[in-house]
Amino acid sequence: MLESFEVEFPNEAGQSVSYTLNVGAILFILGANGTGKSSLVSRIFQKHSKNAKRISAHRQTWFTSNSLDMTPRSRDDLERNIRSRDQQEQSRFRQDYASERTGLAIYDLIDADTMLERAIAALVRTDDIAGAKEKAKTPAPIQVINEMMRLSNIPIEISLEERQKVVARREGSAPYSVAELSDGERNAFLIAADVLTAAPGSLVIIDEPERHLHRSIISPLLSLLFAKRGDCAFVVSTHEVMLPVDNPGAQTLLVRSCKYEGPRPTGWKADFLAPNAPIDDELKRDILGARHRIIFVEGTEKSLDAPLYSLLFPQVSVIPKDNCRDVEHAIRGLREAEGMHWVKAWGIVDNDQRQADDIARLKALGVFALTHYSVESLYFHQRMIELVAQRKASMTGGNAQTLSGNAIQAAIAAAVENRAHMILKSAERLVRREIFDALPSRYDVRTKPEIIIRVDAYALRSAEEQRFDALATANDYDGLLQRYPLRDSAAFTRIVDSIGISRADYEAAVRTVLQDSADALVFLRGLFGSLPIEVSQA
Repeated sequence: MLESFEVEFPNEAGQSVSYTLNVGAILFILGANGTGKSSLVSRIFQKHSKNAKRISAHRQTWFTSNSLDMTPRSRDDLERNIRSRDQQEQSRFRQDYASERTGLAIYDLIDADTMLERAIAALVRTDDIAGAKEKAKTPAPIQVINEMMRLSNIPIEISLEERQKVVARREGSAPYSVAELSDGERNAFLIAADVLTAAPGSLVIIDEPERHLHRSIISPLLSLLFAKRGDCAFVVSTHEVMLPVDNPGAQTLLVRSCKYEGPRPTGWKADFLAPNAPIDDELKRDILGARHRIIFVEGTEKSLDAPLYSLLFPQVSVIPKDNCRDVEHAIRGLREAEGMHWVKAWGIVDNDQRQADDIARLKALGVFALTHYSVESLYFHQRMIELVAQRKASMTGGNAQTLSGNAIQAAIAAAVENRAHMILKSAERLVRREIFDALPSRYDVRTKPEIIIRVDAYALRSAEEQRFDALATANDYDGLLQRYPLRDSAAFTRIVDSIGISRADYEAAVRTVLQDSADALVFLRGLFGSLPIEVSQA
């Protein structure tokens, strides 16, 4: 049995590059489409064809039969023919004997099960009962496949029935032919069968295993197969950048390009990465394209947040979260594992009278607090009111300035009518904040005989009254909109009534304005600080 395999290829300058792959080791070949991965895999197989087994994910995954329909001699002849064809130059883009390969996998699986049973029976016939019991502890490949399927999130069980037929069951269902499995299930089954029936000391080459399988399935399946077949060496060609990360002991060969003379490859530009080494952003971009950009926002699918932010930040996925804490947790989770994915994420939360230090803390995490109290404040910003009033006036012949002016004055009057609630809600936040800021530390609890927290609620409430009254007296609508929850008053209802449309029509009109007016988009985006620039440059 061979103990190692030499992975050798010329670089673009014609110099030989060589890497020794020991039995038990794993080499991932990672690269974008068109970089020559398939050509390199073919070269590796051709050099080691006598001791290599190639498993191609782009092969046919359906079965012509789920039982033994070939003789041992026809099976061996077929394997020789497949090896011969796989050594041809065109094997990098064409696969012959597509249906026969799946039949070969079924044959080897049944044969492995049969040979184990014969070995146990032979021990029993010689009256070696202890040996037979010990041999019976060896799980058949089908048993191993079932355990791997379970651990890889595939809820099927494979078994060998009478007349040597391989059947499947799903969560206790009646048996059915493995030919009826889904594409992904069949591919997982075939990969497992091919690996488990490989001869000890084989070089197992798996080409694009993610083709039919989600990473949540192929990643645990491959890891289990690697662990089970420590007596083989593995080469895995893939586009999935996370597979090397999921197998931290593996080596990675980054293939960047290939040089050709006509159809024949003559050299590769590639770099070996040590286990656990990060994959550079340039290669990730080549393989996966641009970063997937996500903005987490407060609210639900039916709230006002997502539709507005989708207009302000097109080509970015806007995902609603229930509250600001959920937004912050989502961003923390992604940003703390940036090397594990190809996602760039930000968050947007309501202002809710946040202190400057809290706004700065959130921004450092990638979470942006609104300049105004809540998302409704963006819909009912004075500039948006003026633009909707202009559209209304153009349709009715009214005066846009009068419409918007009346609307804003009506909103201020509604806020003043609800003055006590606005002040009390703001003062409540301030009191709570002072209490939380004064919460004792562990040292305080250990060293102080008593802990007293005092908050001058009267002074805070009085200061808030003065602030509110000053804004109202100055007709400072924007100041009120920034600091107070005008949505709790009749302010927004008064605005739409003054313009002469319904609340739903007004909100739709705001979104239409943003679709039609580049200036309106620029204005609202300007309320988000550096977020638009960060999103555009990601």
